[in-house]
Amino acid sequence: MGKIKLRKWDSAEHLNSDEDIALYLDACLEEAGDDPAFIAKALGNIARARGMSQLARETGLGRESLYKALSGEGNPSFATILKVIRALGVKLHADIARA
Repeated sequence: MGKIKLRKWDSAEHLNSDEDIALYLDACLEEAGDDPAFIAKALGNIARARGMSQLARETGLGRESLYKALSGEGNPSFATILKVIRALGVKLHADIARA
């Protein structure tokens, strides 16, 4: 039996439309619980799918700073998160939490 080559799953490769991005972010917000790094990483995946250089231009933030902040290892400010969300063309909205 031959060897099977596997590669690491990259969400960014599958975010091909605005609808894909909205559904992905919605699922991540639901799954994250109290983990802000999870949301930052999800936004990083969306940013890579859209193009980090373009996002840097639109937010006025450095590309390397965005990579770090949205890696899941960084600790971006809420202001940075809001700039990124706005530049990605995504809206956040509140809903009643269901038990």
